[in-house]
Amino acid sequence: MAEWEWLARLYDAHAEALYRFLLQLTRCEATARDLLQDLYVKWARRPPPELPPAEMRRYLIRSAYRQFIDSRRRWLVWHRKHEEAAHELPLWFDPAAHTGHPHLPALEAALAALPPEQRAIVHLKIWQDMTFAEIATTLAISPHTAASRYRYALDKLSTALRSP
Repeated sequence: MAEWEWLARLYDAHAEALYRFLLQLTRCEATARDLLQDLYVKWARRPPPELPPAEMRRYLIRSAYRQFIDSRRRWLVWHRKHEEAAHELPLWFDPAAHTGHPHLPALEAALAALPPEQRAIVHLKIWQDMTFAEIATTLAISPHTAASRYRYALDKLSTALRSP
């Protein structure tokens, strides 16, 4: 345990100040704690340099700030990609199939308009060839609920495809 004493001393001396600094940046206790933990894990793997106390404090604060910036960048990239993906409609059918079937785009739009709970049931029933009992087990719902959602989805699809 003696080999990790330096990390315990580093934590005891600086963790509270670093946490408060990160909390001011993130405005979220959980995120600040996560960033602080990530910092100490990083330092456990690769210890910070031996520095005089004043320089050490600046080094640790600068490291915490960089950790925050890196985390924010990763979050922004993830968020942007998540938003882009959310606006893209996944295709239910092979795009090549659209050529010979003029009604497929309307069916795709009708499927995309279903509530997620019904869309999941339709996908599992048709594309995964699951029974209602299997769907119920997979989604932790009753078989009756699975069948009802499937029936409601088919009703909505039928209505949507009959509309001009």
